[in-house]
Amino acid sequence: MLLAEVLEHLNAAGGGDFLDGTFGAGGYTRAVLAANPKNRVLALDRDPTAIANGQALVAEAAGRLTLVETEFARMEEAAAETGFAGFDGIVLDIGVSSMQLDQALRGFSFRNDGPLDMRMAQGGKLEGESAADIVNEASEERLADIIYHYGEERLARVIARAIVHDRKEKPFTTTRQLADMIGRIVRSRPGDIHPATRTFQALRIAVNDELNELAKALHAAERLLRPGGKLVVVSFHSLEDRIVKVFFASRSGRGGGSRYAPVAASAKPTFKVEGKFPVMAGEAELSVNPRSRSAKLRAAMRLDTPAQGDDEAVFALAALPETVKRSAKSKKPAQHSRSKR
Repeated sequence: MLLAEVLEHLNAAGGGDFLDGTFGAGGYTRAVLAANPKNRVLALDRDPTAIANGQALVAEAAGRLTLVETEFARMEEAAAETGFAGFDGIVLDIGVSSMQLDQALRGFSFRNDGPLDMRMAQGGKLEGESAADIVNEASEERLADIIYHYGEERLARVIARAIVHDRKEKPFTTTRQLADMIGRIVRSRPGDIHPATRTFQALRIAVNDELNELAKALHAAERLLRPGGKLVVVSFHSLEDRIVKVFFASRSGRGGGSRYAPVAASAKPTFKVEGKFPVMAGEAELSVNPRSRSAKLRAAMRLDTPAQGDDEAVFALAALPETVKRSAKSKKPAQHSRSKR
């Protein structure tokens, strides 16, 4: 996504050491390696399939590419273990990859029937709670909170109530089973997104702890980047973009904070934001890659100042609903009557 724009903002042609926190199919990494014969890349991915598929590129790069199976929030540990002391550019492409969406067995997409899984680390050393575990075991309140906060779904309570009702008779095990149930109780008009879209997004974020991982990764990148190094983040929905926007605003001395956490005491800026953001996909890319329509790129340059501590406002935006409730008790998932149940 936004490959030309990512390379430009990373200044990959200038040469140096780079970190690709979301290797996926290797598009960014391959382009960075090609941009300058002196470039080295440390690429990370929590998906063992991506790591296995990337071995051919490792061999092709002849020592310039190191590929590690881990979450991008653990980039500092990965850098230390592989001998990288710092980076001239770091890129993060947030969310699920096209490769994962297209594999029915991964359970990310309701358009292809498969196990209700959604774990990015499926089959590898980082396995954990699956989407089926959450759907079949979480309380109605927790389900509603996940769907409302992570999916920004107004009908969260209606959907959560229906899940709890139906799972008593038969547990949810497949993506189509859950998507069909949501489609029956949530009305949609022609041209609308599928009624299950936001719920599937919410479950995926919860299963993989994506927002908290992003918040950790932004702070880790601040500590790893050399002065003049670039941090480039491509996100795909408002929750991710809001976290990145607040982080860059806070670290560049332009404000930040949120209604859940005040702006921290002023400190010397650690990043400089140059240009107008977010950058969106142009018509040429949209014509060949419709999935890029929601992509937003933000970037900033690391300054020669010490890294700051954790930004409470950033972690508040990434927090699970229990944290939000303590600061906004009056905010509850909206109940809605547009249901066939």
